[in-house]
Amino acid sequence: MYNYLKVITGLLAALIVLCMPLSAFRIEGLTIVERRVIALFCFAAIMWITEGIPSWGTSVAIIVVLLFITSDNSLSFLIHRDNPLFGSLISSRKIMACFADPIIMLFIGGFLLALAATKSGLDIKLAKILLKPFGTKSENVLLGFILVTGLFSMFLSNTATAAMMLTILTPVLRSLPANGKGKMALAMAIPVGANLGGIATPIGTPPNAIALKFLNDPDGMNLGITFGDWMMLMLPFTLVLLFISWLVLKQIFPFTQKRIELKIEHEHKQELKHWQEITVYVTFAVTVLLWMTDQWTGVDANVVAMLPVGVFCVTGIVNRYDLSEINWSVLWMVAGGFALGVALQDSGLAKHLVESIPFNEWSPVLMIVGSGLICYILANFISHTATANLLLPILALAGMSAAANLAPYGGVSTLLIGVALGSSLAMILPISTPPNALAHATGFIAQKDMIKVGLIMGVIGLVFGYCVLILAGKFGLI
Repeated sequence: MYNYLKVITGLLAALIVLCMPLSAFRIEGLTIVERRVIALFCFAAIMWITEGIPSWGTSVAIIVVLLFITSDNSLSFLIHRDNPLFGSLISSRKIMACFADPIIMLFIGGFLLALAATKSGLDIKLAKILLKPFGTKSENVLLGFILVTGLFSMFLSNTATAAMMLTILTPVLRSLPANGKGKMALAMAIPVGANLGGIATPIGTPPNAIALKFLNDPDGMNLGITFGDWMMLMLPFTLVLLFISWLVLKQIFPFTQKRIELKIEHEHKQELKHWQEITVYVTFAVTVLLWMTDQWTGVDANVVAMLPVGVFCVTGIVNRYDLSEINWSVLWMVAGGFALGVALQDSGLAKHLVESIPFNEWSPVLMIVGSGLICYILANFISHTATANLLLPILALAGMSAAANLAPYGGVSTLLIGVALGSSLAMILPISTPPNALAHATGFIAQKDMIKVGLIMGVIGLVFGYCVLILAGKFGLI
């Protein structure tokens, strides 16, 4: 009955929004289609937070409802083209394409890479090599996973890093007590390390690269911030934040088993021939290498993820029965988040929401911190990259118009880097970021625990981050 109440609450909230007059939103230029998107956003947010229905079910519902009420294939009686306030319909092809978004392909590649690594025993070999420097004490092993994940994430795709590290983590999780909280700490270490590690470099996460693009635009601010300049400030900050996350995780999820001995006998689900095992090792190494060198090869992480799919299917390393082990509910859940992002942007709602905020009337500190908070909140529900693509162009213009007021705090650099920081810290829900979704798919992390860790790290990261950015701005370090 309690779940029904949650669903009814979400439906009532959506119905109230649909019945409100456009003028009540106080958003200039708001259209009828955009109001429908707001109503669906409210319903989705309530369902994702309360889990009134499963998260993947909410995501599928979002896609279906978007197709019927906001797309160019909507029910005919819901389309009022003669009404100037009706707005722009969203391409139904773009909504349905969210099921086959490149990130979804990256997920599939990661899942099959994990399956093949488990069947060949590669996962255990890698786990032993990477964990060896950290000994066998449980808390040190946790620190090891956080730091190694963070390090990879500085140069690799966060999602690719999480997929790879969760593959390595699997045998470690199998060695821990079934009812111990240590499994939760280790499972959460991967998305936390991946999300935080990307802050350290301009290429660690797309929002960083987008922010740097605007800061160094020859036709814009042309500030000439280099890769080294970014790392000099953000690498120490990231390392401190990773260490803080270790303290938080081991406090919230204490280990009942104080030592982790990796004396685990690998059990093949299906015996692989020697040449197939060698193929897994080589494919794994080549895939990781291509992920690390995508800026030189020109092949992005999503395309690289298709390499193991092709190799393993052709060689019989992965068969049709293995495909049933892919967590399709996670893929559908992520697709719903992407669809909501498409709706926010293509309907024009996201642009109207941002433009309705009077940034120039705010004090410099409020403008800097407020924009980061807006980014943080929005990025918890839609793609981090989509959030950055939405906010940074508008904030770059707003920042240049208020450059004199922002100068004592580091100028526009503090503003835009803060937005990139806010997006990286957004990780309260499984749909907030692909590494979160991958970790949630392990089954060891309850959504309420992910919310708890995400909020704690978000608050600590934002407070600490803005203190660092504003102080660095005052001393001319950025």
